[in-house]
Amino acid sequence: MPRWGMTIDLDRCSGCQACVVACKQENNVPFATAEDLDAGRGIYWMQVLARVEGEWPHVRMETMPMPCLHCDDPPCTKVCPVDATHKDSEGLVQQSSARCIGTRYCAQNCPYTVRFFNWKKPEFPGAFANYRSPEVAIRPKGVMEKCTLCAHRVKDAQDRAHREGRRALRDGEVTPACAEVCPGRAITFGDLDDPGARVSELARSPRAFRFLEELGTAPKVFHLRETRHGDG
Repeated sequence: MPRWGMTIDLDRCSGCQACVVACKQENNVPFATAEDLDAGRGIYWMQVLARVEGEWPHVRMETMPMPCLHCDDPPCTKVCPVDATHKDSEGLVQQSSARCIGTRYCAQNCPYTVRFFNWKKPEFPGAFANYRSPEVAIRPKGVMEKCTLCAHRVKDAQDRAHREGRRALRDGEVTPACAEVCPGRAITFGDLDDPGARVSELARSPRAFRFLEELGTAPKVFHLRETRHGDG
């Protein structure tokens, strides 16, 4: 049984936000108006966080892509009164829109603030309506949503392997939308329990760290530290 996870190499990330755009289109993440954003009601399954250090002319900016971290011990699942969110047998933290009653407890208990509430009916204005994906259900008003690490792509690959008589996927056979479009190839996805998988090798790197690891949530998304000049 795989345990899906991801690594994000901060040395390779340029902050271009291609991953954010690809995630929105792949997963039918609704658009937000300027008023929504002012009210803090934008929805982002993938975000690129930025930190600026120093003063002009010696300024340095660091960027950190941040999807749902799919914790091995997820705080969000422990507070849902209707079991709308849970960790499945392959380690992905799932969200069921059909079960969700919109208490927002999961968002309050997520230390990474990567869960979002649909405050209104999802909108896809103008030509964007033509690019909605038929692979992912559009979530209704009044429910929570979050990154799934493109679980539908995992399922499609597993179904294909089953038809071909294979019991396991090959390393690299599944690529989430964010990883597929990344020009710097900063994002790697795969089975963390396969010692030969690229994602597993990267997660064991001395550069690897887990965001807010001291909380004990054990995220399955690892970031790889930047190597500053002179660090080797």
